[in-house]
Amino acid sequence: MAAGSTTRGRRRLGPDFRRLWTAGTISALGDGISLAAGPLLVAARTNSPVLVAGAAFLQELPWLLFSLPAGAYVDRLDRRRLLVAVNLLRAVAIGGLSLAVATGAAALPVIYLLLFVLGLGDTLALNASGALLPSLVGEPDLVVANARLYGAQTLCAQLLGPPAGAALFVLAPAAPFGLDAASFVLAALLITRIVARPAAAADHRVTQLRHEIREGLGWLRQHRALRLVAVCICVMNLTFGGTMAVYVLYARLQLGLGAQGFGLLLSVSAVGGLAGTRLAAPLQLRFGTGALLRAGLLVEAATQLVLGLATSPWVAGAAMLAFGVHATVWTVVTVSQRQSAVPPELRGRINGVYFLFSAGGMAVGSLLGGLVAHALGIAAPYLLAAAVVAVLAAGTWRAFGTPGQGWGPPAGLAGVTR
Repeated sequence: MAAGSTTRGRRRLGPDFRRLWTAGTISALGDGISLAAGPLLVAARTNSPVLVAGAAFLQELPWLLFSLPAGAYVDRLDRRRLLVAVNLLRAVAIGGLSLAVATGAAALPVIYLLLFVLGLGDTLALNASGALLPSLVGEPDLVVANARLYGAQTLCAQLLGPPAGAALFVLAPAAPFGLDAASFVLAALLITRIVARPAAAADHRVTQLRHEIREGLGWLRQHRALRLVAVCICVMNLTFGGTMAVYVLYARLQLGLGAQGFGLLLSVSAVGGLAGTRLAAPLQLRFGTGALLRAGLLVEAATQLVLGLATSPWVAGAAMLAFGVHATVWTVVTVSQRQSAVPPELRGRINGVYFLFSAGGMAVGSLLGGLVAHALGIAAPYLLAAAVVAVLAAGTWRAFGTPGQGWGPPAGLAGVTR
């Protein structure tokens, strides 16, 4: 990279990236508000771990059902227009939930239905956004661009949004969901102003959808490094989904926190996440992808163990602080790796497979976490998650250190440190 290029990073990323960044930031703030208000809404109607986890499961269920077809459609359609349409769909879904709460019609079945629709929109929007980004910035800037996107989203969705959502829920239960709906509308308007047009996708009209899906699966099956990361993400999110599905009950029953305490606990990991966005690029340059993924697995196992044993909010908060650093570094590094390696015409389908593994794992984990907590107690999902991730770390330790598999420092990113 030319001398002085790091000082021009913000200009080089360009106005289209700034529009995507701003849209993502605004919608992330709305998501963060709902992140606290949603579980509080469900927990206000039931104390059953199974029913509380059921809400998280139904929002993640569309990833299991539609992730692969969604990826194929992201490769078929104009990704910018698709993002606009889906953001408006999500605004209608979360706005409907706000209306149901305001009118007293938000029974559990209604909440479940609207969360399912919201999750259905997510399968297209998150995929399209990730596939669109590499067409807006150059490959050497992907780590920096992803770090900035995740930094803003972490700040809004995890640090600022949850405490605000919890406080708003106490004052007016419908308000958090109404604000989230407005954030989706604003994001859609900003995305309409993105002027860059990626190269036209291949004409898929003569092929069947299942053929396109098989093509994406076949490509990933042949790529050893990305395949290994996908499997790890599936297992990690399976365990993480199980713990987060009962997090609101964990905070209440094991840590003794009320609604606002729960919102603050949700935001603690965001502080670590913000640090992670600053550390991701220099750490990758210094140690390489494989070393970071190894360390991340250890941090994740330790976090789950500490949460399972903790009875103090301060101890749980410290664990989540470290987890936030790990989660953001892992995400930035692996997403950038995938965006660099996957051909543009396959990005939607490969993203679809990854989302099937990650969000699908969250969905199954959410259901299992509620069942485990119901049968064995609120700490059980955390202790089980620690054991499973520890086994995963042991099983992949050698593979992440194998030379020649892309786990070393990326020479092509030398000089990119922020």
